[in-house]
Amino acid sequence: MNAEKKGEQNDIRLTGLPPLLSADTRLLVLGSFPGAVSLATQRYYGHPQNHFWKILRALWTDHPAAVAAGDYAASTRWMLGQGLGLWDVYAACERDGSLDSAIRHAQVNDLASLRQRCPNLQAIAHNGGESFKHAKHSASLGLPVYRLPSTSAANASWSFERKLAAWQDVFKIHGLI
Repeated sequence: MNAEKKGEQNDIRLTGLPPLLSADTRLLVLGSFPGAVSLATQRYYGHPQNHFWKILRALWTDHPAAVAAGDYAASTRWMLGQGLGLWDVYAACERDGSLDSAIRHAQVNDLASLRQRCPNLQAIAHNGGESFKHAKHSASLGLPVYRLPSTSAANASWSFERKLAAWQDVFKIHGLI
């Protein structure tokens, strides 16, 4: 985990993960900030109860065996090849645990650079409410912006099927399925 102790209060400043983007990224999913498991493993949506990767496998059923087996490197290559990118709204923050509600003193990523980094970008989808709080930043790029239900297991008010349907709608609009 990328962390450094700050101040006399022993607050820990956490650094997020690098973006997963390509010139072919058409839809970018922005989370808020990686949870503790994701930071420890250096993998987006690394908690086994998070539905992110399960949703992608349900949307794109023609995935390679390595993706079905949960191979992270294969999964990220496959995802990028489908035109989907990943990043987080926050580059760094202070937080105890993994809950978005515990995020303090957050530093927003350079979202303005996305148009140059992803010339084929068509839209941005925020994964959950904390990410969507920064929709004004992503909307300033002049692209459609969506609020998707969080894939986190903490979002228990949405069933997997309901999450899948919401994600499917946005993917269809932008030709990812």
